[in-house]
Amino acid sequence: MNSREMWWASGFLLSALALATTGAGAAKARSQKAPSPRDTTKYQAWLQKEVRHELVMLPWYSVFDNLEFKIEGDRVILMGQVVRGSTKSDAEARVKKIEGVSAVVNQIELLPASPIDDRLRWALYRAIYSDPVLEKYAIKSVPPIHIIVKNGHVTLEGVVDSQADKNLANIRANGVAGIFSVANQLRVEK
Repeated sequence: MNSREMWWASGFLLSALALATTGAGAAKARSQKAPSPRDTTKYQAWLQKEVRHELVMLPWYSVFDNLEFKIEGDRVILMGQVVRGSTKSDAEARVKKIEGVSAVVNQIELLPASPIDDRLRWALYRAIYSDPVLEKYAIKSVPPIHIIVKNGHVTLEGVVDSQADKNLANIRANGVAGIFSVANQLRVEK
């Protein structure tokens, strides 16, 4: 084996070792037992955290989707809107696997496939996240301002730092040509 092959082989082995170690640590951290359902306060807080984690970690969850949930005892009700059908089904499947969840009611709306809505989504994304004040939100893995477009009607969902950011996002969205209406449902983080 020449030195180049040796270098590649050692790099591959180190990468595999690091990946195995990280995967084992993550699996151990995620396998923590749920608190007893009899301790409802702790259990509800734990379940809330677990459901949120599973939804945010969905592979196709994006700025163009909005996932929300409600917990009623050991039942989870999924709500919101998604662009892909796989995101809807993946959300339900992931939440069903959480320890202690007895049922999942999937009320997630699948947005209609539309090239016009797709064009508007990207135009809105550029208008909102290219603004110098709002670009700070774009650096997060899932940006907190979610852009929901349904038949030319826009809803902004998510959380921003200030009322000024909420108003600016609304102004930027209303400036995009081809939109029928904008509903600004952004919440200001306290």
